[in-house]
Amino acid sequence: MTQANSLRTVVCGTNFGRFYVEALRNLPGFTLAGLLSRGSAHATGYAESLGVPCYTSVAELPDDIDVACVVVPSGVAGGGGAVLARQLLEREVHVLQEHPLAPEEMSACLRAAGATRRQYRVNTHYPRLPEVRRFVAAAARLRDRQGILFADVASPVHLLHPLVDILARALGGPRPWEFGEPTRIGPVHTLGGRIAGVPVALRVHNQLDPTDIDNHALFWPRITLVAEGGTLTIADLHGPVLWSPRLHAPRDADHRLMLHGGSLDLPTTSVLGPAAQHQPAYTEHFRTTWPAAIGAALAELAEAIHAAADPMRGVQRDLAVCRCWYQLTERLGPPEPVRSVPPSPLGVAELADTVEVA
Repeated sequence: MTQANSLRTVVCGTNFGRFYVEALRNLPGFTLAGLLSRGSAHATGYAESLGVPCYTSVAELPDDIDVACVVVPSGVAGGGGAVLARQLLEREVHVLQEHPLAPEEMSACLRAAGATRRQYRVNTHYPRLPEVRRFVAAAARLRDRQGILFADVASPVHLLHPLVDILARALGGPRPWEFGEPTRIGPVHTLGGRIAGVPVALRVHNQLDPTDIDNHALFWPRITLVAEGGTLTIADLHGPVLWSPRLHAPRDADHRLMLHGGSLDLPTTSVLGPAAQHQPAYTEHFRTTWPAAIGAALAELAEAIHAAADPMRGVQRDLAVCRCWYQLTERLGPPEPVRSVPPSPLGVAELADTVEVA
């Protein structure tokens, strides 16, 4: 560490790793000390623009590196991210690793962390987005008030690891879990199961373009939790979070439906939080929201480092989430490889202008 107690940090990977770089540039207590990559022209040029060195192997790293952000694919995605994380831990470098990785990869990294007394965390990223945190907090209040009867979930396959993490947070933990046999309907696989003992219906877009896995998802995760008193929905991982009270019209003494009063005077759907006034564009999320979420994960890591916390503290929960996700993907089977064509995203005005209201 530097005299200022700042954690000297390298970022491994320059694709999604750019979000980690932006997080570090605005985060007190950290100093960006370099990039670790294969040494491409893009990576070396990017490092030069940042004013930091570009290393091409763990052996090249100086001895004063405290933290590494491993933002390269692991074995489940055909990459060497988990091997790289273990090498860094064996060099006594603390590691924050981007998801996903298989349970055996995570277990191996945890063993290395325990042997060297270094912190190791897997960052599923999306649970730290502000609207997801709002959804999880509202779900906790709903559980306390009435309990969750059922969850209806949709997700692309490549975001199932963070999705399971979000569900575990919203439902009070992953255990017990189970998944039934999937049924295919077009590009979507549907299956039932339980997470935290709560019945769950899942619809998964189980296709990937192997040349562009980030860009072929037909939709992003959407979660609806059903309780006796209504439904809580997060429409997208960026929000908004919606509450729809249950429609119930009581009957009068003559058994006629009463059409006003009581819960019938509640709005049919309400938006929780500031998304009711402003729904940011993806560009804004990429510039501010995503780096801030990564910064929160890094801040948690720094707190554990400075406290010399037991590196095994809390890992059983994270390992359980990883196992739950992995069993779900095994039940689904390998994603269907497809060759995608660039889509034509629509703005809301292109739809609103066509709606005629009587």
